[in-house]
Amino acid sequence: MMAAGGARSGARSLARLLKSTSFSPSYTPAARLFGRGIVRAYATETTSTTTSGRRREQDDTHATTQTSSDPSSGTKSDKQLKFTADSYPEVQRSSRFKKLDQDDIAYFRSILSENGVLVDEDAESFNVDWMRKFRGQSRVVVKPKSSSEVSKVLKYCNEKMLAVVPQSGNTGLVGGSTPVFDEVILSMTGMNKIRSFDEVSGCLVADAGCILENVDNYLADRQHIFPLDLGAKGSCLIGGNAATAAGGLRLLRYGSLHGNILGLEVVLPDGTILDNLSTLRKDNTGFDLKQLFIGSEGTIGVITAMSVLCPQRSSAVNVAFFGVESYEKVLEAFVKAKSHLSEILSAYEFMDGGTQAFVSRHSDLKRPFEGDYPFYVLVETSGSSKEHDDEKLSGFFEDLLESGIVADGAVAQDATQAKALWSLREGITECLGKEGGTYKYDMSAPLTVLYSLVDATREKLIADDLLGEGKPVVDVVGYGHLGDGNIHLNVPVRSYDKRVERSLEPFVYEWVQRHRGSISAEHGLGLSKGKYIGYSKSPDMVDYMKRIKALFDPNGILSPYKYLPPEETA
Repeated sequence: MMAAGGARSGARSLARLLKSTSFSPSYTPAARLFGRGIVRAYATETTSTTTSGRRREQDDTHATTQTSSDPSSGTKSDKQLKFTADSYPEVQRSSRFKKLDQDDIAYFRSILSENGVLVDEDAESFNVDWMRKFRGQSRVVVKPKSSSEVSKVLKYCNEKMLAVVPQSGNTGLVGGSTPVFDEVILSMTGMNKIRSFDEVSGCLVADAGCILENVDNYLADRQHIFPLDLGAKGSCLIGGNAATAAGGLRLLRYGSLHGNILGLEVVLPDGTILDNLSTLRKDNTGFDLKQLFIGSEGTIGVITAMSVLCPQRSSAVNVAFFGVESYEKVLEAFVKAKSHLSEILSAYEFMDGGTQAFVSRHSDLKRPFEGDYPFYVLVETSGSSKEHDDEKLSGFFEDLLESGIVADGAVAQDATQAKALWSLREGITECLGKEGGTYKYDMSAPLTVLYSLVDATREKLIADDLLGEGKPVVDVVGYGHLGDGNIHLNVPVRSYDKRVERSLEPFVYEWVQRHRGSISAEHGLGLSKGKYIGYSKSPDMVDYMKRIKALFDPNGILSPYKYLPPEETA
């Protein structure tokens, strides 16, 4: 068998790199560099029991999943869940809001379709989030099918002082899309039409209730791609993606929704339809108001439609998976990836060894090489020329090997293997919850200190005598979108324990504040994090957010108790 050094010296293109190596009998026909080397392909006969045959799981979420975009698929066991109001006793229902009565229900039925109003038992499953962590007490769900119907609902609720919670695919993680008390649930699932697509400009105009995966499939048929990809793509709705400024797996390549959304149609709390559904890439006339609604989580208006700039779909996609000995090497590999892969680099994900230990224990997923490593990296490239991309990848791999940055690795040869490699990243979420539950934090910080949060949290829990055999905490792990400076801190536990919560909070938020990071990189604030916004934003910034909320929603009917500190929204 040829040594790694001999293979490296002969590699001048990816094809020559592969031809110069021996085959490993433990894999399907494949080229491999032995020792500290690269695997070109690997066996994929065994598929994951956690991901096979179902939609990909929501990124960084609880083990319990919701696989329907319409939460009416819930069960009566939802009634056994604790009410959100009981879990957050410090949040009190505002006396200024009216309680729903039969006249209100009759009005909703008069303006909406026959199936557009769900009451009592039929509304129960909409009260529960997909993680089964939050449970509201709303008696009614309204399901408008047009912006004019949304306008009528909001105008009425504003006049009657009925609180409203807009609900998209209900795949969030911070309690933003379910009622805290008895708010009217405004479900956007009925607005699900693609209005237009311009194949010349790549501009898509669609209703807010379109499922992300359906939109992406529609674009795929036209050789385009939606600039956002999430694990919950089979359930989440694009309006909710905009309202939460969702990040996801394609942000490194295509940027955030703040840059890709060209225009919005928004219904304000008083029923005004704000039509800013522009398809222009350049419009320098006045304030760019749409930016206020992107990431506002439904607190100042309800997004009913959006126009999005969609890139051309790449015809050449490669996925590689590496074992790495340290976090410092993960950063070094990222620098090399940017240098060699540049314009074709579409994803750079990292995971620590702890996450992959959970994947190994709780799924049939197999890594493409032997041995365990402290860290793993998944790299994806997307381009238009296979030969061009292979040449770039060859230089990248050769540099990684010669510099000793990676210990081992694999490259997918086809779509099946690429999906299997992605499953090692996307399967983490479900596997982490298999031993009881998981406390989850979505943070951003400077890359040089990003993983230090995991080490610091582990040390804190050990010092508080909460981590180890026979103790509530199983482990502390981290993974995420390194290319975006985003880490998902996860604390798997055998059972939820108030001692663990007191140990974690506000410790993790204080750590983030010290390092000038964000307490929510992409999951939003909702009910869970609104009170902690001060760890990421100054008092002056919070004050101006309060003023913006009061300007658009003076009665405070939209998503009360959320997003801002309680005293600002109660």
